[in-house]
Amino acid sequence: MARAVLSQADISRALTRISHEILESNRGSSDLVILGIPTRGVILARRIAETIARIEPDAAPPPAGALDVTMYRDDLTRTRTRTPQPTELPAGGIDGKTVVLVDDVLFSGRTIRAAFDALNDLGRARAVRLAVLVDRGHREFPIRADFVGKNLPSSTRERINVRLAEIDGDDAVAIDDTVAAEGGEA
Repeated sequence: MARAVLSQADISRALTRISHEILESNRGSSDLVILGIPTRGVILARRIAETIARIEPDAAPPPAGALDVTMYRDDLTRTRTRTPQPTELPAGGIDGKTVVLVDDVLFSGRTIRAAFDALNDLGRARAVRLAVLVDRGHREFPIRADFVGKNLPSSTRERINVRLAEIDGDDAVAIDDTVAAEGGEA
């Protein structure tokens, strides 16, 4: 049985707050690159970049892209993986930039660890920050998000379902009390 925890309005407010926090941390939008981790992280990254552009209309909007980490995961042989998707870097790359990685749910930290490896193959960022819509705890790596929409303590037996209009038709976050995939994110 699923229990709703964030509505469309809650998600919108969380992304607006995260956008403001990113701007404050970076002291503006210069030299900022926002990379989403497929699938829903890419959509969230684009929304954050659009929100930052609205907040600072006189500044150049931060470029948004996608960082596929599928082949960098350390659990490829143990869990079902999705088909790799293209990595899309902005024209200027990441060298010397502050990169904000964006994902929908932070769980074990394995996806983010893989993202660090993928970033290293693409260049040398000045700094890397992490923004997540939901931090559910249960880390297996010493990784913490810099910008969090909602801390959502949960059981390892529960699954966090993030729905975004661009894919699912509506925006919502719910907790499902069915067993989550072992070692996977969500």
